[in-house]
Amino acid sequence: MNALARARRHRVAPVLLMLLALLTVGVGYAVVAPQPAQATATSDEVEQGERLFQANCASCHGMNAQGTDGVAPSLIGVGSAAVHFQVATGRMPMAASAPQAPSKNPQFDAEQTRQLAAYVATLGPGPAIPTEEQVDPELGDAAEGMLVFRTNCAMCHNAIGAGGALSEGKYAPSLFASTPTEIYEAMLTGPQSMPVFNDANITPEAKRDVIAYLMAQREQDPGGANLGSVGPVSEGMWVWIIGMGSLIGFAVWIGAKSS
Repeated sequence: MNALARARRHRVAPVLLMLLALLTVGVGYAVVAPQPAQATATSDEVEQGERLFQANCASCHGMNAQGTDGVAPSLIGVGSAAVHFQVATGRMPMAASAPQAPSKNPQFDAEQTRQLAAYVATLGPGPAIPTEEQVDPELGDAAEGMLVFRTNCAMCHNAIGAGGALSEGKYAPSLFASTPTEIYEAMLTGPQSMPVFNDANITPEAKRDVIAYLMAQREQDPGGANLGSVGPVSEGMWVWIIGMGSLIGFAVWIGAKSS
């Protein structure tokens, strides 16, 4: 009994109790918290993905996706979401070296893209392709998404996702044609100059809210022509053109009347 009391008063005991409590809470949360269902790749999909990788990607990223100095980064641990984003948008494989990989028609179809993503996912843990529920804009809050987007994204992508120029030949692309899955994957993986917004930075629910906001920007403009949705630059240009046109027309009318 005395030994037990002495153990309880030991200076290490509070630390051990705290660690035990944190471990219990963590395990309990992992068991109880709902997790989104992720599609599990079959061994055949992984095998097909490896073949596609060896034939189309290994020349730059290395036979084991370990990367090559000065050419292409390692893909170990990037996860299926990063591969799916880059390949589905046509950014990879790159057609030529450039400051930034542009979006273009994809080289692989949807099935091949998922096979490539499934193979790379086996090389190390990383972000998974989001589920349909995670990217469904109907389940998001566009008003909340606007706040998140304008705080974290608008400085590069414009207030409504129209895109904008960056430094050294890079740019933040327009999001008007991006799918909800691509938007979610970009936030999750941070392609090129974009920072990574993991679930600790922007929660999965907030990511879905951002998607809802961006989808709402594609609806018909209630005020008429959107003038490219680039803000006061295009609006000021049209004011200048109309104003100058009016002045020229007035000058011509005065000249004709004087003669």
